[in-house]
Amino acid sequence: MYAIIETGGKQYKVQAGDAIFIEKLEANAGDVVTFDRVLAVSNDNGLVAGSPLVAGASVSGKVEKHGKGEKVIVFKYKPKKNYRRKQGHRQPYTKVIIDSIKA
Repeated sequence: MYAIIETGGKQYKVQAGDAIFIEKLEANAGDVVTFDRVLAVSNDNGLVAGSPLVAGASVSGKVEKHGKGEKVIVFKYKPKKNYRRKQGHRQPYTKVIIDSIKA
């Protein structure tokens, strides 16, 4: 059984027991979070796709930790004009362990 959820402007295919890295949530480590925006659910009866959401479906998971991703270097320059700007960015994330899918 799997589900497709939407959070942080992105879509994720999840199963029970999966660990996913999503955009940072305002929850503490150890908290249980519920994702209500379920786009599709696949079970023994087949695929149930929502239009746009599946009614009554939810996915729950436990927040394991917060962190920052790898550094991405942003380097801008204009040739022959002595214009150079270097900037780094580390995107914050939340690691969530998926517990159950209710459809």
